[in-house]
Amino acid sequence: MQNYLEFEKPLAEIEGKAEELRALARQNEEMDVTEEAAALDAKSAEMLEKLYEGLTPWQKCQVARHPDRPHCKDYIETLFSEYTPLAGDRNFADDHAVMGGLARFNDQPVMVIGHERGHDTESRIKRNFGMARPEGYRKAIRLMDMADRFGLPIITLVDTQGAFPGKGAEERGQSEAIARSTEKCLNVKVPLVSVIIGEGGSGGAVAFATGDRLAMLEHSIYSVISPEGCASILWKDATKMREAAEALHLTAQDLLKLGVADVVIPEPKGGAQRHREETIAAVGETLTSLLAEFDGMAPDEIRAARRKRYLDMGSKGLAG
Repeated sequence: MQNYLEFEKPLAEIEGKAEELRALARQNEEMDVTEEAAALDAKSAEMLEKLYEGLTPWQKCQVARHPDRPHCKDYIETLFSEYTPLAGDRNFADDHAVMGGLARFNDQPVMVIGHERGHDTESRIKRNFGMARPEGYRKAIRLMDMADRFGLPIITLVDTQGAFPGKGAEERGQSEAIARSTEKCLNVKVPLVSVIIGEGGSGGAVAFATGDRLAMLEHSIYSVISPEGCASILWKDATKMREAAEALHLTAQDLLKLGVADVVIPEPKGGAQRHREETIAAVGETLTSLLAEFDGMAPDEIRAARRKRYLDMGSKGLAG
């Protein structure tokens, strides 16, 4: 069953009518609804295309958070072979909001790390809705350090509304863990390629995405704060999230102009939630292309180029 977003309600009505007609036809074999259903299908396809041609930043936030979008686990299961999960931070616990381990990508050994939100109530609670605690970032640090020692490229899949803000997480050094994870991203001497597959929120996303290349799915977002959080701070009113989304320049298209993102990966019409396999395949093709850019580069050269990338960041504007 399709989960419709708020701005997709007119589309839901048309597709619902088409399904009602087909349900009636299934109950009565003498009823022919082929033409009527086809007309409704054509109308819904046209509406879907128009809706997704002109999404506002707030609507892109809704699409990026859609529960049916492919998650980290889906990408790992489809794009990677011989995946061997590695658990724990060797200090406190294993954080299920962060997946990571050794794998092969196009038969090349790699380290893959990502946020996992879960797909149903039970798994979402287990994964803490993709919001990592300090042990999650310390696990990521451990895995990146391992990849660096063995010369394995690192692939990170980012999809989180932010680091978990709970009391226990703060007591165990949440900000320190995020800072050290970001530092580790900057210091590894192997290629580090990141993809924002849904929501890239706050320092929780930066701690995984401070790499050599950043790709974003067309309807993903990446921002220092959520629109709701920004609205609460600036206007003392969380309902102004639409204005905040505009002001934050958090869309993939804005971040490409700013030089934060390197590649925007097109999503099929209607978003990744409607075409999961096609989207995963497109991410795989982009990862192949981005990793190929580092063939023949020396470790010190990779790290030096990454540091220059972030020192130069901000030189591009939003003109055009």
